[in-house]
Amino acid sequence: MALQWMLLAYTVAVEAAIAILLTVPSPKLLKKRFVSLISLILQPALFVVPFAGFQILDIYWKNEHRLMCTSEICTAAERDRYEKSIYKAQRNVILCVAACLLYWCIYRVCKYNKEIESLEEVEKRYKEQ
Repeated sequence: MALQWMLLAYTVAVEAAIAILLTVPSPKLLKKRFVSLISLILQPALFVVPFAGFQILDIYWKNEHRLMCTSEICTAAERDRYEKSIYKAQRNVILCVAACLLYWCIYRVCKYNKEIESLEEVEKRYKEQ
């Protein structure tokens, strides 16, 4: 299980870095090439959305079937372990949501940049006429 979360954490880190690089002002030619490169990577990187969705379903199922440790019978160690598992589940849900949200943001930024580029080409053609 830890390998799945590590993979998702690295994916979120890479998505965050790409989102930052896409939104940082840069020369037009460099931005155009970077957007086209990221656009090529976007379709294969779509795996992150169903993967994160599956992980959220897994967290939900485990939460529904988790043994509650809220009574007086539980020891301090059991209660700590229960609270730690709740915190891990919350962290992992935030990780899954961040992965999906960052993917969507990268997709929209690339799409907006391509639309701006096509509008600039149309404007250039009108100015030539």
